[in-house]
Amino acid sequence: MEQQELGILDLLKIRGLDVTAKAKMLRHQDKRFDVDQLIRDGWLEVYQGHQAKPRLKGCEYFLAFKGDGGTRARFLGVYRILKERKSTRKDMPKGCPLARFTNPWEYYYEHELDKRFDDLRGRIVIEWGKGTLAWAQNLRNKPILEIYPPGRVLAPFTDYMDFILSYQELQDLMKNPGAHRDWKSSLSAVAGVYLIWCESTGQQYIGSAYGSDGIWGRWEQYAKKAHGGNKLLRELLKKDPDAAETFRFSILQVLPKTTKNSEVIRWETQYKRKLGTIAIGLNAN
Repeated sequence: MEQQELGILDLLKIRGLDVTAKAKMLRHQDKRFDVDQLIRDGWLEVYQGHQAKPRLKGCEYFLAFKGDGGTRARFLGVYRILKERKSTRKDMPKGCPLARFTNPWEYYYEHELDKRFDDLRGRIVIEWGKGTLAWAQNLRNKPILEIYPPGRVLAPFTDYMDFILSYQELQDLMKNPGAHRDWKSSLSAVAGVYLIWCESTGQQYIGSAYGSDGIWGRWEQYAKKAHGGNKLLRELLKKDPDAAETFRFSILQVLPKTTKNSEVIRWETQYKRKLGTIAIGLNAN
């Protein structure tokens, strides 16, 4: 007998979800917004509550997902719909990034998180299928590709040049190395030159990493103390302790761990010159 693959509805049904009720599945991937940033800043519920069309009309609940690369989608939770009504200005709190769009959001769906599924949030990845532009769909038992261990936050590691980590993501990564084995093995395997961009000030810091634990070992120090022992970063955080929340970590150059320390530092110096981080950035020397 052919083995049937496990689907998202199979799993949630075991947890008590009524899969016969009228409901929708939403996959958030929006060119106008950084969905991960909306989640970090606490705007997800406001974002998904506003709709230009009554896509959730008559629904009892919806399953929320975010794009996870390609046609993958990561589970964000089950939300019960409390009320459908016209959107008002009060539904757009001060500072909400949605407010910068002049076109009105006509419908608003009051909703609340169903906490029965909290331990699965962020851990289940499904295959959404080819129709990724169809971000709102009826319930379908889409196949589960992966179930991450508890504590998993980041998508699978793909390439050293293909990510930017927020400070919160860096801390989550270091707190849960067992749930991010692919990240730890990749970042521990290389030396290199990295960039910290402070989004709140626009300033940049360039550093280098070498030694037995490579980039992982150096970034682990930033996760413990945001300044990582660097003079100007320390001064910045003394003036504004919240600035760390706007730090963004990325890699500029990957080098073998066998590279001499002096050669790694030479590359670091080159990037400091190219980007002017001593003259106008956060490098003291």
